[in-house]
Amino acid sequence: MSKKTMAVVAAACTAALLAAGAAHAQDKKVRLQMASSYGSTLPILGEAAAAFVKKVEAATGGSVQIKFNEPNALVPVLQSFDAVSQGSVDSAWTASAFWSGKDSAYNFFSSVPFGPGAAEYLAWLSYGGGKELKAEMYGQHGIHSITCGMLPPEGSGWFRKEVKSLDELKGLKMRFLGLGAKVMDKLGAATQLIAPGEIYQALQLGTIDATEFSTPVMDLKLGFYQVAKYYYLPGWHQQTTALEFLINKKKWDAMSPAQRAAIEQACGDTVQETVAQGEATQAGALKEIQAKGVELKKWPPEFIAAFEKTWKEVIAEESAKNPNFKRVHESYAKFRAEYAIWREYGYLKQ
Repeated sequence: MSKKTMAVVAAACTAALLAAGAAHAQDKKVRLQMASSYGSTLPILGEAAAAFVKKVEAATGGSVQIKFNEPNALVPVLQSFDAVSQGSVDSAWTASAFWSGKDSAYNFFSSVPFGPGAAEYLAWLSYGGGKELKAEMYGQHGIHSITCGMLPPEGSGWFRKEVKSLDELKGLKMRFLGLGAKVMDKLGAATQLIAPGEIYQALQLGTIDATEFSTPVMDLKLGFYQVAKYYYLPGWHQQTTALEFLINKKKWDAMSPAQRAAIEQACGDTVQETVAQGEATQAGALKEIQAKGVELKKWPPEFIAAFEKTWKEVIAEESAKNPNFKRVHESYAKFRAEYAIWREYGYLKQ
């Protein structure tokens, strides 16, 4: 690139920034407190949150400033939904699977067992009906939710002992998040939801026998390899995970269109970055996990078949007792069925 061209590009960028600043100059200043479900030093999950708030401030010329708060600093992680709904906390960085105790349908906006890859999942969430259903469900509680991150497949779980048969899952105390927990419960495990920052201690003290959390790079950061030496994959329960930015709806509605657009754009950028960073960092993490003496285990086909069969039973049971689950699942399943022809003919089999 010539010096003249570089000067032109620099001038254009400066003009764009000045224009953006001018567009927000008349906006009322907004200061938001954000509760996070993930620590700021946690790879991707936490780091992306810290980067997101900086993006928003830059894009709005400082008219919107979001204060990142570490987990439990404002409210306990599992109470973030209620806090944002009531307005005692302005916003939260989290994932919808944490709210499954309120309504199992929320899980569909975070991750789905035997679900699609990031592109197909994002397509349903954005253009296949998911966005409207999510807006309705959160809106009933005075919350606005924006998809604000996307992660690659998770590990399936850290175990102290090798799992040689499905019978060995019976009575196993395991931390598990989302709809996969219902599958494990039906197979005899005793699952419980534990906030991310409390998992290691629970595993170390023997409060739980096993755990799943996230992708290899994040599991490595939390040090599970120190207390469990068998790492099972693939993460059949979360092939893709969507993160979300929650904000009290009154706060959201009070912002200008330009401010809301800037936040949505920052979330869109964060989705792109988390997908790329997530895929770029897992191979190295798995190698480091192996180097620390952990044995990587692939679930045998008969285990995967049992997990999938049980998942279908969970779908039927939840659909029968929860109308929200039924209609969200129907939207999700309809989109996947219609997408199947493109999945079959459009992509090479890797």
